[in-house]
Amino acid sequence: MGKTIFFFVISFLLAACSGEPVCYYLDATGGNDNNSGLSPNKAWKSLDKLREVTLLPNNKVLLKRGDVFIGELEISAQGLPENRIWIDAYGDGERKPCIVGRDTSLYAVRIYNSDYVTLQNLEIVNTGSQPLPYRSGLKIESMDYGVSRHIEVRDVTVRDVNGSLVKGKGGGCGIYIVNGGKKKVSTFDHLIIEGCHILRCTRNAMIWSAYSDRQNWHPNMHTVIRGNLIEEVPGDGIVPIGCDSTLIEYNVMRNCPDMLPDTEAAAGIWPWSCDNTLVQFNEVSDHKAPWDAQGFDSDWNCTGTVIQYNYSHDNYGGLVLICNDGTASKSFNVGNLGTIVRYNVSIGDGVRPKPTRAGMFSPAIHLAGPVKNSRITHNIIHVNRKPMENIDRTMVTLDSWGGYPDSTFFDGNIFYTPEVSRFTTTESTHNFFRGNYYLGEFKNLPEDSEMRQASDIYRDKVVSVDENGYRGLALLMDTLEVAGTKGVFVNKEKVKTFLLLGR
Repeated sequence: MGKTIFFFVISFLLAACSGEPVCYYLDATGGNDNNSGLSPNKAWKSLDKLREVTLLPNNKVLLKRGDVFIGELEISAQGLPENRIWIDAYGDGERKPCIVGRDTSLYAVRIYNSDYVTLQNLEIVNTGSQPLPYRSGLKIESMDYGVSRHIEVRDVTVRDVNGSLVKGKGGGCGIYIVNGGKKKVSTFDHLIIEGCHILRCTRNAMIWSAYSDRQNWHPNMHTVIRGNLIEEVPGDGIVPIGCDSTLIEYNVMRNCPDMLPDTEAAAGIWPWSCDNTLVQFNEVSDHKAPWDAQGFDSDWNCTGTVIQYNYSHDNYGGLVLICNDGTASKSFNVGNLGTIVRYNVSIGDGVRPKPTRAGMFSPAIHLAGPVKNSRITHNIIHVNRKPMENIDRTMVTLDSWGGYPDSTFFDGNIFYTPEVSRFTTTESTHNFFRGNYYLGEFKNLPEDSEMRQASDIYRDKVVSVDENGYRGLALLMDTLEVAGTKGVFVNKEKVKTFLLLGR
């Protein structure tokens, strides 16, 4: 044993002095924890061995492809801008090394109080024998630390996380981002999650736990969530909380199972207690939550949310929800201010087939509560024939949640319906409709000084090609690769040009 320790120390010092990266190898089948861990043929066997190592800048932890590692991978390390710390795969074959959490593990991989760390090319599983509240696959945490800078997660598969289906009981998720602490304010700066595949995780795909009270609001800055694939997740898809200047783009959420209890609300992509969130070029489909189930949402305690160039289709809910809890304390809640929803395409949304808390309710656009200065402009809302008579056929609803929407602008949108639809504004105030297309039969049409009720271009290029809109509006879309599959995304220039044709 003494010779082994001596060899390990000498090897580490030689590598450090040479300026070359120090690599620690793990081989679950052929490794041995008594080895040095510094080469593939001297690899360690277990994840627990890493607990004995202090990772330094330019270090790498490499897990053997095709192997399954049982336990928890714990990373707490500080790299540098020019010398990151890498957690990666090595060896032959296409199968990623797989980390499987133990039966009662709350996470299988955790990155804790770290800087300049990249985690990539891994598979993470955390199922257990029974559902466990707060269970996640990957947990990224900054607690009583200060600012955790430049954490990157790329090309990671997180699957089969067995959490609770009930949000109020702790839920569960594929990737869980947590920051806080009583001793020291702790946040993330430039966190990137890109090219990941989140599969069969309950309840949610990716969600934050952070500073949400505006009296104690310390936002995570400059987060980027890009090019991720979310499949077979029944709850919320991507939910930043307590963030500023977040970019969410080119993500796909699809094939959501109908398995949440009737009490649960969820939606595709939405911020809460965030400022300046940009949600663009995403595709959300097949969301089946009992309540909400929109493709996108600008939720309460948010300012300056922009939702643009997204594709929403075949969801139980509509394209978008904009909401504010008017009953929440004003010291906690800044409301919902200045949301912009523009150049999005919605096809076949609003098909909730069964009653929930408010009955058969699934408007294409829903504003709830005292939201202010919302702008819904230049969207294409193509509603299809509903498969059952009792399904909601409302195009727009503005209603109460401790108050009513105020100062809402609808400009240049295309509203298409093959069946009688309606606008419901209830007691909302200062609604402005200008230059929208109302294609089909509507009840309670709003006053619109530049109203258009016919469009030869839309009939010829969309409806005549396919009444359901998928083939006709496909001309406005691009098909791009996302995490090994194909996603459909709105083409910015094509949708703008199309909307200008009728002017």
